[in-house]
Amino acid sequence: MQPAQRVAVNTSFLYARMGITVFISLYATRLILGALGVEDFGIFNLVGGVIAMLTFLNNAMATATQRFMSYSQGDGRLDRQKQIFNVSVILHIVIAVLILLLLEGTGYFLFNGILKISEARMDAAKLIYQFMIISTLFTVISVPYDAVINAHENMLFVAILGIIEAVLKLAIAFFILKAPYDKLSAFGLLMAALSVFLLILRRIYCHRAYAECEFNIRRYYDKPLFKEMTSFAGWSFLGSSSSMLGYYGQGIVLNMFFGTVVNAAQGVAGQISGQLGAFAGTMLKALNPVIAKSEGAGDRTRMLKASMLGSKLSFFLLVIFYVPVIIEMPYIFHLWLKNVPDYAIIFCRLLLLRNLIEQLYITLASSIAAVGNIKNYQIYSSTLYVIPLIVSYFLFLLHYSPSVLYVVFLIFALINLLVTMYFARVICGLSIMGYLKTVVLRCILSFGLIFAISAIPFPLMHEGLIRLLFVVGISFVSFSFTIWFIGFTQDERRMASQMIRNFLRKIKITHKTFETN
Repeated sequence: MQPAQRVAVNTSFLYARMGITVFISLYATRLILGALGVEDFGIFNLVGGVIAMLTFLNNAMATATQRFMSYSQGDGRLDRQKQIFNVSVILHIVIAVLILLLLEGTGYFLFNGILKISEARMDAAKLIYQFMIISTLFTVISVPYDAVINAHENMLFVAILGIIEAVLKLAIAFFILKAPYDKLSAFGLLMAALSVFLLILRRIYCHRAYAECEFNIRRYYDKPLFKEMTSFAGWSFLGSSSSMLGYYGQGIVLNMFFGTVVNAAQGVAGQISGQLGAFAGTMLKALNPVIAKSEGAGDRTRMLKASMLGSKLSFFLLVIFYVPVIIEMPYIFHLWLKNVPDYAIIFCRLLLLRNLIEQLYITLASSIAAVGNIKNYQIYSSTLYVIPLIVSYFLFLLHYSPSVLYVVFLIFALINLLVTMYFARVICGLSIMGYLKTVVLRCILSFGLIFAISAIPFPLMHEGLIRLLFVVGISFVSFSFTIWFIGFTQDERRMASQMIRNFLRKIKITHKTFETN
């Protein structure tokens, strides 16, 4: 199967999952917010918010191991893959222990003077923090297994796990509604248990399905490889942990100045962003192994082409959902939630815009990781994740609105775009001017035109379901024409047409076979 076809098949599995899980997850959030109330929902997103970010941490850290796995698959060495797996397991056990010590030490300071939580809910908050630590440890230890799944591009299994997770979250939400004891503590316990359960499923599956998942330290331990992977994983972890700190730190800074009610608004915005952003993330999950394997096979040209196309496609996949949501967000939020927390709408709009900017360079980071020379890039990138927190803190001291935090992070996302393009040129040989013309300019023009056309009904019609349907319909039509004629280059249109013809041909063959039988 050709790389483009393989990406298309894997992406179709993941989108089938998304079609099922997004609405389930959003409805579960509505139930949970109603069951916990604004204050307890804010506390959970503040203290236990890292649980919701475990998927991000898992994927970010798995990228390091996946790079070595995919690289080895590119040259077809099974023994080398077994060595990589064993070294990766040892490495992530060490990382898990270090994280345990760090989180326990940090917790002492968080609950003694930093976080603003009412005394009546402090014990529940501390309990949730311990649940978070347990979930984090299991996530880190299981990273090698996720890396193996991603390297094999087994997106069908990923899709099945995603559906199981969504259904169990909905079951937890219904249980919390009727729970006779402290709902916040019960919710934290069940969410932590869910994370552990899903990670155990991954480990069992990998040991049964993949030959390289043979844990034998004496036979497969390789000291030079351990040093190489430690260096790569260390710099990769710096980037993922600083990004995690930037996200989690937002909640702490907002809490210090505005309390748990604003944390509830942040949690709602994060839910919308996470669910809609998953559509682009699923495509990247299917594309990243192709980038790494192309570099492993020594085909730098194909690797860069896949990276450039991936950035553009991930941007467009967000645009098709983001545009109508940004325009009609007040109405959508009131349909979705009974009580919309203050600042939730402005937080979410700014967060979605920031996500769009990040799509413009997200696969360039994967290309840099595929080449392997990531030290300097991770130092600069990590700094750009943390500085916005410091800037926002001082702006809050000057009595700026809570929404200024998201404005600051949006500005620094633009700076990160420039930094990533620079390192992609130095490390991968990327043409910055070609990237600006082919990807950045076409994406920005497409988004601006689609947004302007889709917003036409907004001043002409009253708020309601009819206007929402008009906006969605106009957005979809304008998206189709704009992306085809402005977003795609001539070569990309030709490749897309070929993929569509191949897809239709397979459907026709399947139909004839069915009629014959």
